[in-house]
Amino acid sequence: MHKVAWFPEDEQIHKMRMHRLMTKNEITDYDELYQRSVEDPAWFWDEVVKDLHLKWDQPYSKVLDLSKGAAWPQWFVDGKMNVATNCLDRWADDPHSQNRLAIITEGDGGDVQRWTYHELREEVAGFAQGLIDIGVMPGDRIAIYLPMVVENVIAMLAIARIGAIFTPCFSGYGAEAVATRLRDCEAKLLITADGFWRRGKVVKMKEEADRAAELSPSVEKVIVVRRIGRDVPSHERDIEWAELGRNKKALSSVKTNANTPFMIIYTSGTTGRPKGTVHVHAGFPIKAAFDAGYGMDLRQEDTLFWMTDMGWMMGPWMVFGALLNGSTMVLFEGTPDYPQPDRLWELVEKHRISHLGISPTVIRTLMKFGEEWVEKHDQSSLKVFASTGEPWNPEPWYWLFDRVGKGRVPICNYSGGTEISGGILFSNLMKPIAPCSFSGPMPGMDAEVVDEQGQPVRGKVGELVMKQPWVGMTQGFWKDPKRYEKAYWSRWEGIWVHGDWVHAEDGGFWYITGRSDDTLKIAGKRLGPAEMESVLVGHPSVIEAATIGVPDAVKGEAAVCFAVLKPGVTGNEELKSELVMLVGEHLGKALRPREIHFVSELPKTRNGKILRRVIKSAYTGQDAGDLSALENPAALEELRREKGST
Repeated sequence: MHKVAWFPEDEQIHKMRMHRLMTKNEITDYDELYQRSVEDPAWFWDEVVKDLHLKWDQPYSKVLDLSKGAAWPQWFVDGKMNVATNCLDRWADDPHSQNRLAIITEGDGGDVQRWTYHELREEVAGFAQGLIDIGVMPGDRIAIYLPMVVENVIAMLAIARIGAIFTPCFSGYGAEAVATRLRDCEAKLLITADGFWRRGKVVKMKEEADRAAELSPSVEKVIVVRRIGRDVPSHERDIEWAELGRNKKALSSVKTNANTPFMIIYTSGTTGRPKGTVHVHAGFPIKAAFDAGYGMDLRQEDTLFWMTDMGWMMGPWMVFGALLNGSTMVLFEGTPDYPQPDRLWELVEKHRISHLGISPTVIRTLMKFGEEWVEKHDQSSLKVFASTGEPWNPEPWYWLFDRVGKGRVPICNYSGGTEISGGILFSNLMKPIAPCSFSGPMPGMDAEVVDEQGQPVRGKVGELVMKQPWVGMTQGFWKDPKRYEKAYWSRWEGIWVHGDWVHAEDGGFWYITGRSDDTLKIAGKRLGPAEMESVLVGHPSVIEAATIGVPDAVKGEAAVCFAVLKPGVTGNEELKSELVMLVGEHLGKALRPREIHFVSELPKTRNGKILRRVIKSAYTGQDAGDLSALENPAALEELRREKGST
């Protein structure tokens, strides 16, 4: 689809951790590594674990047991390890690494704090002891409903340290969304804050947390972090965070089994309640650490920042990806364009960020302000851009690559999911990178693109599937194994159907064109929404676009598009006709959209993912399902008005 834009130099390749892993195993060619990793996944993940130098309380006797079937693999059988030990103690106990920075936090107002591995371990051990003092037992579930502050990470690691299970909740959720998760996992405790700042304004949390607790009979205590020092309602069940963390007893981690759950993280569904994906000590963290450390070449001297929330998968992914690799992470409470459009670029300069994780939507938002805001700040610390959440289109990809990275910083396109613990596809830093593309599957991920009969295809769009299990694969949905099996394993026996629609070129590059349930079938031709959206965003007047399919008596389905125009551009019938013709020129007359609507914003999650299913439900008047991830509800009303005007 696109010409190659970035080529790795031989010297760069030889220094990469992936290359060193290959050399260690006497492998000279990356493709050979990939083939061995999918032909013998037990060998591969065993080598990864050894190379990460993880600390095991009891060695595993067998890497992989598939006796319960592909949907229920057991990894590192008989092994005992605790993720908190591996994130903290092995660094804090080493004089060479104990004073290395583990976390840098920056608030919305610019306040900065830093913690070394030694200091973070002290805080985690103290809070873990506090949890034990109030009766938390191994296996208890604790919900974390906090902004991007250090207490979020301390809580996660302390809960894992004592063998309990945490559930991260998006900081922008309302009470009902939080309560849904609390009730589903029967959480014993809820950790929250008095509030936080967002774009200079106070966002109240305690009141929402109180309502959520009242709607959740299992919640016994609410632990309150004093983030902004405002007066909040108090209840008998409340406990101050500061009180729990006072006991600095050096509490060691519980010796948990490799397959002991430590996290339940929820994903939103189009129907029904959210799905609680279950993750274990020797699962999610190892996959995150491999993807960051080897897939993105994150090293101990590097600093990782992902523009996300702890309630989304990339929040915990950043925590475990950074800490298991002994790196530094940045937690940011604010937004990338407040108080000025250069806030993100200022963060990069101030904290010497080497690995910057963003969504294409964030770049589309920032590029409209111009590169002069980038030029104000030194971006020389950047080594890798990483992106996830949605497909790219060329204009913002090139803007980030050329204007910000000056053509020297590769963009690692990365796609997987909450159930994956990281990525299925990525842009391999050892190979040339084409705009908007993936190089193919990550090592250890036996991925294929198949047609409607389940047969492999190249050169046309198909379903993305996984042919074998991998480390980090969710251990089902919390107390709902049948729903899990139906969701991923019911179409073809022993095959995981991921739900992405992918185009794998004969030349080797792969492209995601959207979720397969978002796919349009117009006059018998399947079309990923990203294909039409890229054409629209290629027009100089359009900054963002989304495409949905609606029933059509002649074509079976027709495309309806929604476009956000650049500042100063007036949306009129002439522009609509021009855009319709543009799509026809690029994709063919039969695929011209039936309608184009100009809107001020598209429904998104906070980390920038456009919610096409929400657009479709609002526009067609159907039930939208779970809307708890929606960041901007006002966008729905505008869509409904657009439907009413047609």
